[in-house]
Amino acid sequence: MTDVLEQLPKDPILERRELVKAVSARTLRRRSLTSKGMVGLCALAFVLALVPLVAILYSLVSKGLHWWSREFFTTSPAVPSIGNPNNVGGFANAIVGTLVIIGLATLLAIPVGLLAGLLVAESDSRFARMLRSTAEIMTGLPSILLGIFAYTVLVIGGEKWGITFPTIGYSGIAGAFAIGVLMVPIIMKASEASLRSVPQVVKEAGLALGARRSVVARRIIVPTALPGLITSVLLAVSRGVGETAPLIWVVGASIYNPLTWNPHHPMSAIPMMIWLNYNSPYPGFQDSAWGIALFLVVVVLFLNLGCRLLAAFIQRERR
Repeated sequence: MTDVLEQLPKDPILERRELVKAVSARTLRRRSLTSKGMVGLCALAFVLALVPLVAILYSLVSKGLHWWSREFFTTSPAVPSIGNPNNVGGFANAIVGTLVIIGLATLLAIPVGLLAGLLVAESDSRFARMLRSTAEIMTGLPSILLGIFAYTVLVIGGEKWGITFPTIGYSGIAGAFAIGVLMVPIIMKASEASLRSVPQVVKEAGLALGARRSVVARRIIVPTALPGLITSVLLAVSRGVGETAPLIWVVGASIYNPLTWNPHHPMSAIPMMIWLNYNSPYPGFQDSAWGIALFLVVVVLFLNLGCRLLAAFIQRERR
């Protein structure tokens, strides 16, 4: 019986398996060393990326935390004197200005960005492809160009490109327009990715029941992608809160702008206040810029963490 089995041809699958095992055994040590080396390089890159972040946070906390007080957040800037050079007041006018500008910009950007994202996600027309390419280009543009555009259209006004624009002047509305235009492509790109992540079988099930595409999009696709849509809006808001370059051209910011909720007036903003204070000839204002910068970093951090936690909470509630 043994002689008969030896005369039979060998199984090629078993031979290939033995060959793979032999080659794997010979290269196991090399592959293990290579894997450990790559993991070590990734860990080194992570540490190197953390170094500047930790250094920035340490500088902000060490130089700016002692400025935090109730008066610092609730009063407007004061005029330093020779006897009291640190009497710089607070930056309540910048907080209010940021709330007004970002609020108006969000009201402008949310419907436009979400509708555009839904269009490019559900349509493959030439217009949708052109809109997607435009959003990608706008995402990569320097933000100061959007400030120049808002300055040309709203601050100067007049007739341009055959269209008559109203002259609004330096105001919170002009700043909200510049930040809103910045936020639209961010919301659009993130919402498109979220809407495309909805399983195709869900869309087809709605269409198979006889619902129109608009009904399927409104009642099935959008609710399913809601966590991602909320995340896209909050990420755009966190980007807009920290933008300085567009506001330089349009809001007419100064350190002593009055605290006002009226967007028709020139307004201050938190990132603009950091820049103005740091370039002030008064040492007190220069030092207080660290406290304002620390506050801005905390706001952006909470917005980013908040959007992720909110999206996770919505997904958990649905399950």
